[in-house]
Amino acid sequence: MKFKKLALLTLSLVAATSIFTGCGSSEDVSSDTTKIKLGVNGTDFRIWDYIQEELAKENIELEVISFADYIQPNMALDQGEIDINSFQTNIYFEQFKEEHKLDLTALGNTVFAPMGIYSDKLENATDIAEGGLVAIPNDLTNGGRALLLLEEAGLIEVDDAAGLIPTLKDVTANPKNLKIQDMAANQIPRSLPDLDLALINNGVAVDAGFKPLEDSIYIEDPESENAFNYYNIFAVRTSDKDNAALKRLVEIYQTDEVKALIDEVYDGAMLPVF
Repeated sequence: MKFKKLALLTLSLVAATSIFTGCGSSEDVSSDTTKIKLGVNGTDFRIWDYIQEELAKENIELEVISFADYIQPNMALDQGEIDINSFQTNIYFEQFKEEHKLDLTALGNTVFAPMGIYSDKLENATDIAEGGLVAIPNDLTNGGRALLLLEEAGLIEVDDAAGLIPTLKDVTANPKNLKIQDMAANQIPRSLPDLDLALINNGVAVDAGFKPLEDSIYIEDPESENAFNYYNIFAVRTSDKDNAALKRLVEIYQTDEVKALIDEVYDGAMLPVF
């Protein structure tokens, strides 16, 4: 496997002051009810239900809003439709906000969710036949991640110069002449019967009923040197990076209780990174 590194911004957490309407004093976020809108991807709210209950004890009302794609959660955050989101990796976040000129900031890590290769037809990825059909996510960072995973599995070679976000044009060797097709990430699981191999994001796989560690035929190595680029994060508008209520949400998430809950709920498929 070839390891590629990306220098990411170092983001610090600082003492917070609440700026939400009705939040009350910056010294005491629990004096009045504070409302937070959290944007996520998918429909699995088991962790968020716990966070919601814990925040409610401090008069912080959490509303979880699900988005069906990887575009809208950041756009909605930038436009003030939500207050914080949690759905994306470091690398996707950095690329997206640069591309769209968004003034957003990471507020803390959540989990590492390894991408897997799935198949209804094969037990080993290397058993794919000449000209086999392979699906990868159609967004730049997850598509690049999928190509690197295909390279790690020994199916293709990718130009090192492409770094962590290679595209199909950066494939330098494809011995089996695989037909690699990109499509919307949430459409890949339902297309699995028509594919030889499908590279599916962890969250999408879980929502589709898969257990990544059990059902994938190949999965990312969580100890690889570039794994930190795929840590999932909380993101907020930079103007809200010191918001006490939002920081409290992150603090409650980054506890041993939530770490144990993540292990229980996802059976090791998602790894806490805090």
